[in-house]
Amino acid sequence: MEFFELIKKRYSVRGYKPDPIEEDKLMQVLEAARLAPTAGNRQPFRVLVIETKGREEELQRIYNRPWFVQPPLIICVCGVHNEAWFRRDNKSYVDVDAAIVMDHIILAATALDLGTCWIAAFNAAAAREVLNLPQGIEPIVFTPLGYPAVKPKAKKIREELVKIVRYNEW
Repeated sequence: MEFFELIKKRYSVRGYKPDPIEEDKLMQVLEAARLAPTAGNRQPFRVLVIETKGREEELQRIYNRPWFVQPPLIICVCGVHNEAWFRRDNKSYVDVDAAIVMDHIILAATALDLGTCWIAAFNAAAAREVLNLPQGIEPIVFTPLGYPAVKPKAKKIREELVKIVRYNEW
């Protein structure tokens, strides 16, 4: 699929089939995560692949929407703070790196006809507990991963480039 067609095709899926994901498709999605660029190429992230079957109730503590646990898998990108690159003013790039990784996951999934939905409004304390995350590992973003059971809605109007782009200075 051509790249610009791919980014137009991607949408936030909020309804999934329970159908299993083929192992080769999952590996392609995970490889896309591995190849994502990170600051200083430090790769301060870990990807958790979470099976939903039999864990629906506890996983809904993380994000309480029925469609969150409909697909066979949920992906969580976690930041590893002590591996992150820091800018001179001490800004950590762990969140930026995790966002890039998740974007690669989401685009790879779309190319493979899998659905995703970026989840940032989750219960971090519940995620830490349910996923047994050690100290220094932060859950940054989740996505369900599965075959869409719903058709995409028309995309909301995006801002015109003239509103969101500046050249040379503000």
